[in-house]
Amino acid sequence: MGWLQKLFGSEPEIMPVRLDDANFHAEVMQSELPVLIDFWSTTCAPCRQLEPVILNLTKEFNGQVKVCEANVEVTAKVCARLGIRSTPTVLYLHKGVEVERVTGFRGSAYHREIIQNELLTRAQPPTVAKAAK
Repeated sequence: MGWLQKLFGSEPEIMPVRLDDANFHAEVMQSELPVLIDFWSTTCAPCRQLEPVILNLTKEFNGQVKVCEANVEVTAKVCARLGIRSTPTVLYLHKGVEVERVTGFRGSAYHREIIQNELLTRAQPPTVAKAAK
C-alpha cells in the first residue's frame, strides 16, 4: 500500500483505458484480456447515459476484461476501419476478433450478460476431461 493510500485511505480509481488511433493496436489487438470498447461522442445524450454503466463494468470486471473508451472524434481511423457509424456503440473483442456489437443504450445487466456469456467463456482455457478408469 502506498503512502497516499495510507494517508487518505482510498484505493486508486479504476477507469477505462482511453484509446486513440496511435494506441489502439497495442491496447486492443495485443491485449491478453478480452476487450470491451465504448465508442462515444461529446454530443450524444445516450453516451452520457451509458457512462456510469461502463464505469461500473470497469470496476466489476477489473482484471478479467480490459474496458476501453474511444471518443469517435479522436479515433476516426479506428472507427472507419471497424465500421462505427453511430454512438454509442460498444464492441466486444476476444483476441482481436469482434464477438459482439451493441449500438444504442443498454443497461448494466445487458452488458454484464454479454461479458459473462460471450467474453469470459471464450477467455477460459478448455477443461481437460479426466480419463475414465
